[in-house]
Amino acid sequence: MDELLLRSLTPGVLGILVRRGAGFAAAEDAVQDALVEAVRVWPDDPPRDPKGWLVTAAWRKFLDATRADTARRRREDLVDDEPAPGPVPASDDTLQLYFLCAHPSLTPSSAVALTLRAVGGLTTRQIAQAYLVPEATMAQRISRAKRTVSGVRFDQPGDVATVLRVLYLVFNEGYSGDVDLAAEAIRLTRQVAAAIDHPEVAGLLALMLLHHARRNARTAPDGSLVPLAEQDRSRWNTTMIAEGVEILQAALARDRLGEFQAQAAVAALHADAPAAAETDWVQIVEWYDELIKLTGSPVARLNRAVAVGEADGPRAGLAALAALDDSLPRHTAVSAYLTERDGDLPKAARLYAEAARQAPNLAERDHLTRQAARLNSRL
Repeated sequence: MDELLLRSLTPGVLGILVRRGAGFAAAEDAVQDALVEAVRVWPDDPPRDPKGWLVTAAWRKFLDATRADTARRRREDLVDDEPAPGPVPASDDTLQLYFLCAHPSLTPSSAVALTLRAVGGLTTRQIAQAYLVPEATMAQRISRAKRTVSGVRFDQPGDVATVLRVLYLVFNEGYSGDVDLAAEAIRLTRQVAAAIDHPEVAGLLALMLLHHARRNARTAPDGSLVPLAEQDRSRWNTTMIAEGVEILQAALARDRLGEFQAQAAVAALHADAPAAAETDWVQIVEWYDELIKLTGSPVARLNRAVAVGEADGPRAGLAALAALDDSLPRHTAVSAYLTERDGDLPKAARLYAEAARQAPNLAERDHLTRQAARLNSRL
């Protein structure tokens, strides 16, 4: 059974059902039921037209559910007008589904979950595992999201920026459970890039590729984090880096700079350096300046302080850091790193220990704890 094929067909099938008049929530349930049926039937009896098979099966599931719901008797005309089996339309409504799942009325977490379910074709169980929450909790979240968008017209124009933001959130979840959300985000973003010719869409795809290319080098065999400067760059995926750089260069050439292009430019400069010591930190500072102009992001300012510390020395970095709110996530960790580079090891050890207590996840906490222990052993 080709699970990736099923997931790639899901949005097109869902779009066809909605175009035929099915409500979004009912159509999505019917598609999920059809996918379950495909998993059961296809290994022994593979269809010649997988998408057509899914459309027929999902439509029948929808009709069965509609007939069984007495509150929907007013839809009998729709029920009795079942389209004949045959080739499905060539039009693809996937992009409209992205816009619907990233509707501004949804919370970010709900938009991500609905996108993974309706467009990504993942099961509720898979999404729950990826987010480390009970399946019942995720089912409720998806159900609420479907109810929220059920009254939205399918042909309404969507907001590309919101779609990109949702996909970026998916990518940043990384990997847990049996679904690689970073790889899934790249697959979905490729779909959007194929449908929308916009430099920021290309910029997001380039950013994902450039970050994902370093994935294998980010952790040691024992699972501990490996900082960028200490990573084995021979383990980076050079094919993915080359693709990301090519996509980014084409986007930048259009002279319509956006935040994802600026972030991708920083990632490209890291990827281009044969060794950490050869990183062009001056250019990275300049790209962070551009990013801050575009977004005013406190996180970008924090990352800029690190880059300044590398380009102009740790005291310059600490001066840039001093201008920022010390409640920013990872502010203390950055302060510890720059303080160590400035030579104040006792203070750096204390800051590393404090940063470990503030760490958002176990991997970062363990890494920062080890940094504190390393310095304390030298004192």
